[in-house]
Amino acid sequence: MAKGYWVAHVDVDDPDAYEAYKAANAAPFAEYGARFLVRGGTRECREGAARARTVVIEFPSYEAALACYDSPGYQAAKALRDPVSTGDLVIVEGYDPA
Repeated sequence: MAKGYWVAHVDVDDPDAYEAYKAANAAPFAEYGARFLVRGGTRECREGAARARTVVIEFPSYEAALACYDSPGYQAAKALRDPVSTGDLVIVEGYDPA
């Protein structure tokens, strides 16, 4: 079964308020087996345009990635994030050559 990934590019307008979102998303991420692969960090945009922050989160399956986003716990966390940031999020199925 292929893994699922969230790939997000985010501009944070209020870093202090964004911390509340990060605290609130911990429970749904744990529930759905999320693992951060990239969470900010040093980077270079070599082509096109990107927002200030890049995040990549791995889930055990594409279905788990979708279910986490749709879960009441994550939606409650998202409600904290929306007023203090602007972002783009893609949920993508990983490549499974098997």
